[in-house]
Amino acid sequence: MKLFAIGAFALASLAAGSAAAQAQAPANPGPVIPGVCVFHNDRMLAQSTAGQAVQAGMQRLVTEVQGELQPYAAAIQTEAQQLQQGGAAADPQGTRRQALQQRAQEAQQLEQTRQQELQYTQGLQVRAIAQAADPILVAVYQERGCGLLLDRSAVYISNPAMDITDVVIQRLNTALPTLSFNRTPVPAQAPAQ
Repeated sequence: MKLFAIGAFALASLAAGSAAAQAQAPANPGPVIPGVCVFHNDRMLAQSTAGQAVQAGMQRLVTEVQGELQPYAAAIQTEAQQLQQGGAAADPQGTRRQALQQRAQEAQQLEQTRQQELQYTQGLQVRAIAQAADPILVAVYQERGCGLLLDRSAVYISNPAMDITDVVIQRLNTALPTLSFNRTPVPAQAPAQ
């Protein structure tokens, strides 16, 4: 099974990527440009306590889903091996093979459903962090007298004095110290009218 490194890998790679980028900063970063600020959203998601709670929670959910799906995979694999070893004599009418195919399709559908639930759950949690961070970001923007706020992912190198990410993370940690959540079913789509 190709199971879900999705959320956990994405958040973990964000932390690793931002650390690598910071380690390669030039010795002379250039002048501070008044009114220009930089914010690194991915680093906020990776380093804030709420972002770390999402990463840990998603890893917990992935492990739960793997535990739920593993018995299906093991039973299907065992049945497939038995059919293969027994040859045509093990299933003369082909009913065992058809039943195995049906169970494999059901297991695949369950896996897809769980993957969608995990993606949806992660999206909800990231949106919760964004909603808490937005007013903080606006406040810091105004306090620092920013006239232009650049996304750090679009800026190769900037003077660290123009980066407001650390202040936003500190305030976000106070405003939203953690998140706790469970896997959320994906809502059914409303029929098109």
